[in-house]
Amino acid sequence: MSDTYLTISNRTKGLYKEKGSKFISHAFPVKSDVEVKDIISQLRKDQYDARHHCYAYTLGFKGEIWRANDDGEPSGTAGKPIYGQIVARSLTNTLVVVTRYFGGTKLGTSGLINAYRTAATDALDKCAIIERTINNVYNISFSYLVMNDIMKLAKEMNLNILNQHFDNGCWIEIGVRERDTDFFLKRVGKIESVVTNHLRTE
Repeated sequence: MSDTYLTISNRTKGLYKEKGSKFISHAFPVKSDVEVKDIISQLRKDQYDARHHCYAYTLGFKGEIWRANDDGEPSGTAGKPIYGQIVARSLTNTLVVVTRYFGGTKLGTSGLINAYRTAATDALDKCAIIERTINNVYNISFSYLVMNDIMKLAKEMNLNILNQHFDNGCWIEIGVRERDTDFFLKRVGKIESVVTNHLRTE
């Protein structure tokens, strides 16, 4: 199984115009529902005079958490076309919001679908798409006497040390790639005095 996923690394902005209406799109890298809500809330404040703020997002390493919102547009004409563009690029941890300023002329169902899809595409096409690894973060506690063994293992496996404390009692917070986790746990388990606690997966 793959232990990588695709996401975007930067915020971007896109635009589509049709019959006087403006569709302003923003793409954001996100990691949680809370972050999504905060971004949408801020956009509503910044663009308070717009009629609709439609959006879609995916979260989770496989994009298993997702939502599409039409924000008052006819059902299926906004959120799903936006979501479709995220899925088409196999992206996760990605939010796209399309804000519409109504121009006075109705676009119809097909016109709306095309407008929201095109606006989302414009923002996403400007993003830098990156591949990230799935990592397990552990807290490793150990005695000072085996510090060299721990640090040697971390260096051999090219592990990312996120935090550390060395005293009479020592600990490090370390990130281990998903595919290397079993091997790491077997190796570290052979070192005397070590206590390993899984903190999170990111």
